[in-house]
Amino acid sequence: MEKSAHKLLLLERIADLERQQLWHLDVEDDPETYPLMPDRVDYLNEKLLNRIKSRLANRMGTKFFDSLLKNKQMIVKEVRGIEHFTAVEGGCIVTCNHFSVCDNYAVWMALREQMNGRLLYKVIREGNYTNPPKPFGFMMRHCNTLPLSSQTATMKKFNKAVRTLLSRGENILIYPEQGMWWNYRKPRPMQEGAFALAVLNKAPILPVFITMEDTDIVDNDGFFVQAYTVHILPAIYPDETLPRAEQKERMRTQNYEAWVKTYEDFYGIPLVYSEE
Repeated sequence: MEKSAHKLLLLERIADLERQQLWHLDVEDDPETYPLMPDRVDYLNEKLLNRIKSRLANRMGTKFFDSLLKNKQMIVKEVRGIEHFTAVEGGCIVTCNHFSVCDNYAVWMALREQMNGRLLYKVIREGNYTNPPKPFGFMMRHCNTLPLSSQTATMKKFNKAVRTLLSRGENILIYPEQGMWWNYRKPRPMQEGAFALAVLNKAPILPVFITMEDTDIVDNDGFFVQAYTVHILPAIYPDETLPRAEQKERMRTQNYEAWVKTYEDFYGIPLVYSEE
């Protein structure tokens, strides 16, 4: 099958951004967005209508991803290290490498049997909430998502919601690399947001790194479907004896080092980035 011209272009963009070490930038042509105002989002589903929409959106999302699994367009081969999740008491911030629209569901599949009825909330970019591509808009807005915002008032509401969720034992998935790089296997240096939230809320970081292997199944774009192994790594806790800035940087460094070790152990090669 001829390979998708769009996906080939994405791979070229990823290679170019790697050479420039622009780790956080998106490679997709994201839709235009507009500011998310505080009255346009109900982070905790306090309104009855939004609770109903959330249940419906989660059913739709489950049906969509289960269809991909059934048709072998998404494959979760193995979960390693679930004991690191069960050892965490209370809520945590889950960090994961971001390479597919499917990776959040792979994390959910890995954790859900041990979540005791708790939910997995997902931090998303502003535009994925205000102006997502159809037909995923309803799910983007209502599948337990926590949109960021360019508006200070909305971010105050966001931070309050994060504090509430973590205090009641919920888990929040954040992609610390930021942009999604399609099927990119290497760990990327991270932005600081996830670790700032962890320090602010005295919450642990649970690093998750997903590795990939080619299968013999070709997808609709002419590329091999990837088989995922979900690696759940030991939790990282804030060191409250340090200043906040040092706590944050220490957690970010430990998370990155844990990802790098997982990458090198699984693939059996050292992590090397392309350079200009």
